[in-house]
Amino acid sequence: MREAQNLVAQGGAAKIKCNKHLIFKDRENHIFLDPLLCRARDGSCKALENTTFNDQSSDTMNQNTDDLRIKAINDVASPVEVHGEFPITEQAARTTFQTRQTIHEILEQKDDRVLVVVGPCSIHDPKGAKEYATQLQAMQREFADDLLIVMRVYFEKPRTTVGWKGLINDPDLDESFQINKGLRLARSLLLDLNDMGVPAGTEFLDVITPQYVADLVSWGAIGARTTESQVHRELASGLSCPVGLKNGTDGNLKIAVDAIGSAMRPHHFLSVTKEAKAAIVSTVGNEDCHIILRGGKSPNYHRAGVEDAVEVLKKAGLPLRLMIDLSHANSRKIPERQSEVGRDVAHQIADGDERIFGVMIEGYFASGRQDVTPDKELTYGQSITDACIGWDDTVVLLHTLADAVRQRRKHR
Repeated sequence: MREAQNLVAQGGAAKIKCNKHLIFKDRENHIFLDPLLCRARDGSCKALENTTFNDQSSDTMNQNTDDLRIKAINDVASPVEVHGEFPITEQAARTTFQTRQTIHEILEQKDDRVLVVVGPCSIHDPKGAKEYATQLQAMQREFADDLLIVMRVYFEKPRTTVGWKGLINDPDLDESFQINKGLRLARSLLLDLNDMGVPAGTEFLDVITPQYVADLVSWGAIGARTTESQVHRELASGLSCPVGLKNGTDGNLKIAVDAIGSAMRPHHFLSVTKEAKAAIVSTVGNEDCHIILRGGKSPNYHRAGVEDAVEVLKKAGLPLRLMIDLSHANSRKIPERQSEVGRDVAHQIADGDERIFGVMIEGYFASGRQDVTPDKELTYGQSITDACIGWDDTVVLLHTLADAVRQRRKHR
């Protein structure tokens, strides 16, 4: 392209136009294309009539090969800018720091409570999320001796094919993709929750968004679709919070165990700084990584599934500590079955199983789920992604788990 421009500047080439492309032709009938390769070799471009296309002169330096499928690239607010607008408060920092430390102690078996990550499948309405957190506060106080309750606050959703990707990606639920708005909403909500004393757990899907929100996250997850991803293992190795890694969507345990072994070790990789500059990141490894059993082709919450996971962890020389996801493949995505799965897990805990240190529950105010449609108002407090159990069932499940912890203590 630069060669063609020089030829024009020197008077050595003439500009000719087709209906879509600007094409340069020099004295020897060599043609140069700007900015995209013109599909003119078939003779359809009238601007090239009586022109010989010389393949030898059409080397790749004169053809655009970059960003051919990019529609637009827009500026994004830097992490430091968003942090400046929503700075972490002393109370929020205290909530996050203390919760991380307590989870570490649970993983180390220095605290015998069960970690419960509970909340909507995804956050689509910050107002509803804050009201749910207020309700959860009462549960925190009631079960403080037996359960460590962390609110599930998921802003990013992996999709099997396509669909709504979460509050950060499309905060207005209308495919307008106001990502700058989504990043600010996410940080603002996390700040509000932690200021209330309600710690947050989230899935880390995009490897850049942690720079915007990770300082307000007490527990993180790497999902079943990304556990095998090297960049997510690297990310987990550098996160400041404990991280759970799910078994594969087919139930493969080795994927998660390999991921834990990787995330516990140091890594060096490319990322961005809070000033939004590309950088090389070196991590020390994350000792607070653990497996999450979420089921696969069949459930793996039952005793046999737990024993299988323990054997794989043992062979890998990893701590025998695991969390059980009551939803997803373990419940066959039938929300009401979370209660059934929860009762089974509670029985295992009550029978003295110290290896189960945590559970995950998908719950919201209203049970089930709903679709987003332009002509219909959303039901308040109901999920727009995976179906959840309702509030009343959630409370019953928390009681069941707390009772199980008390029973487990009797086995010592």
